[in-house]
Amino acid sequence: MISRISGKIIKRKEFSFLIDVHGLGYEVFVPVGIMKGISKNEDEVEFVTYHYNQMDSSKTIPVLIGFLNEIEKEFFEKFITVSGIGPKAAVKAISVPIPEIADAIDGADINFLKALPGIGPQRAKEIVAKLQGKVGKFGLIKDKTEKVISAISEKSSMAEEAIAVLMQLEYRHKEAGHMVSYALQQNPNINNVEELLNEVYRQKRKKE
Repeated sequence: MISRISGKIIKRKEFSFLIDVHGLGYEVFVPVGIMKGISKNEDEVEFVTYHYNQMDSSKTIPVLIGFLNEIEKEFFEKFITVSGIGPKAAVKAISVPIPEIADAIDGADINFLKALPGIGPQRAKEIVAKLQGKVGKFGLIKDKTEKVISAISEKSSMAEEAIAVLMQLEYRHKEAGHMVSYALQQNPNINNVEELLNEVYRQKRKKE
């Protein structure tokens, strides 16, 4: 079993890195919420890995999922104990930094959880039922909060106005902030509040 891997980055994809390890190319899948913390200027990377075999028709495919440390891997392993969330689904669902997801679980924030890719209302309730009270330490991972709000910080005035509009529409401040942050992450080329709110709406529709 491969528990750690390091090497030169050959290619960065939407959900994975292709890494050269002494002439061998390994594809390592990485949750977007973790991937965003890795600078695009990085030439090399090291991952703690979760290694499992994916069944595909009549063959078994070995899959590596990468994390920056053991704590992130531990959260992932807890996350996939929820019924209906396998490793592949978890990679997509962890689309924002882990502390934000841990906070949402601990606070039973169903609206936040159901907005994660592939997680609907029922699955969000199951996540809370299974993990609430068990993920507190993951909310303490250092230096993650700044990364969650980095998209907002870059265009703070526009984001604040969009959040104010959403609050007028009876969304809570925290929920509105998450929605705006996610929209900016998905489309960093937004130039005004109208475009931002349209993107928020598009992302919300995708997750319903």
